[in-house]
Amino acid sequence: MSHDTPADRPSTPLDDVADAYVRDAAALQPIDATMMGLPGHDHRLPDLSPAGHDARADLDRALLRRLDELEATGQAPVDDVDRVTLAAMRERVGLAVEQHEAGDPQASLNNIESPVQQLRDLTDVMPSGTVEAWENIAARLNAVPQTLAGYRESLTWSAGRGRVAAIRQVRAAVEQARDLAGDGSTFTALATGEQAARVLDESSACSLVRAELERGAAAARDAYAGLADFLETELAPLAPQEDACGREAYARYSRQFLGATVDLDETYAWGLAELARIVAEQEEVAREIAGPQATVADAVAALDGDPARILHGTDALRSWMQRTADAAVDDLAGTHFDIDGPVRTIECMIAPSQTGGIYYTPPSDDFSRPGRMWWSVPAGVTEFTTWRETTTVYHEGVPGHHLQCAAAVAARDTLNSWRRLACWVSGHGEGWALYAERLMADLGHLDDPGDRFGMLDAQRLRAARVVLDLGVHLGKDCPTEWGGGTWDAEKAWEFLRSNANMDEAFLRFELDRYLGWPGQAPSYKVGQRLWEQARDDARSAAVARGEELDLRAFHARALGLGSVGLDVLRDALA
Repeated sequence: MSHDTPADRPSTPLDDVADAYVRDAAALQPIDATMMGLPGHDHRLPDLSPAGHDARADLDRALLRRLDELEATGQAPVDDVDRVTLAAMRERVGLAVEQHEAGDPQASLNNIESPVQQLRDLTDVMPSGTVEAWENIAARLNAVPQTLAGYRESLTWSAGRGRVAAIRQVRAAVEQARDLAGDGSTFTALATGEQAARVLDESSACSLVRAELERGAAAARDAYAGLADFLETELAPLAPQEDACGREAYARYSRQFLGATVDLDETYAWGLAELARIVAEQEEVAREIAGPQATVADAVAALDGDPARILHGTDALRSWMQRTADAAVDDLAGTHFDIDGPVRTIECMIAPSQTGGIYYTPPSDDFSRPGRMWWSVPAGVTEFTTWRETTTVYHEGVPGHHLQCAAAVAARDTLNSWRRLACWVSGHGEGWALYAERLMADLGHLDDPGDRFGMLDAQRLRAARVVLDLGVHLGKDCPTEWGGGTWDAEKAWEFLRSNANMDEAFLRFELDRYLGWPGQAPSYKVGQRLWEQARDDARSAAVARGEELDLRAFHARALGLGSVGLDVLRDALA
């Protein structure tokens, strides 16, 4: 892809179609609209019934027909930006139609990323600083019963076609739904918490909003109680014991999360080799930390026992995250990356939920909501070790997700709203974030042995997930050291415990995640592999021209494309 596109590039017919698609999709997917910061939809929830899924598929099919018309009449593509848009939309939207026809979205149920959790987590990113914002939150809470009714309808529709999530996922969803229906529900905490109290005063108008908020919280809790009963009594008896989704479905999920078609068997073999390589590197650093005969476990114990690496309390954790993230921006801006304007701002937050996850939410379209790094601290956890998480800050912040996402949102001069806001490919995003972690080590920001050990610890887990995920879902042969025969959940558990230094309860949750969300976990490490291949191809091309690769220019060029499928990325950079 050439880079002579003018900064004041005019909108093209394809851009207009893409922008219209985002507006129409936002009306059908108001949760996505909130995530993108598009106004006008924060009071609504999506229709999760079969009819709602059909409406979204109809919109996607109409878009594909419109793309054909633009090409047939010579209206697209008009430049290199259009060429990437056309390829990316055909890949993403075409796959979405394929998945709809296979029944993937209608059957969605797992322990981490399905409607069960999406409705719970949505309020984290909703505006909450005005009375109008709380009116929207109240309206959404009151809409939860209708939305979950549609969801149950889709799960029943899918079950009638022989498509039900594994019993492990059903049971996890039942437990989560019971929690959301209980006295300690997130919904009740939201309606009665300090955040709402700060905005809603004692005026008559605000009293009405508070009443609607409390009514909505009760309605949402009741709806989740009904969902739990449905899952337990109607869906669970139909759920298979088998966790594996099989090769056909897995190939589809892999394409969804990578935006690329890879040789799954070769990738499994690569995952085993990559894991062995990382383990050897980590063992070497462990000896540097804890002595010439030290094991990885010895190094973990030494690092966990170092008072200088321990933070006490969530206030200290948030402050450390913010300092580390801000320092990375200051160090990298203008040297290794282009980081300008609102992209320089990232907020580090303690999430109101208590799931244990660490994640990033991109800025809104107008940057009124900045990019944010969230830590969802489990109840009772009060101490945190920095050696594990320095690399996490780089992953979620700069040069990881924040630089990647915020730079795309800011690229109004070249990218339409679909490219800037709506297109997200896990392998592109998570692959870049892992690439960024390793890059920070290469740039000297992880020279401290403990911080480098933490980076390798994270990379080791991501490589192990490639092996585990592909191994279980494809029924691959398990190495003899992990039990031989065919992979299953029990062997996967022992394998995971041996390759991750984490709390057992968190690892149990993680294992359920891999078993119920096929193809997503490997997209991190496989995505990193594809990013590194793209960089190496660019370096080889530069050498062939008698030049040295300008890494800063390569990164600017690659990130300037926005989040696209990795096959599209490779072609665009070729």
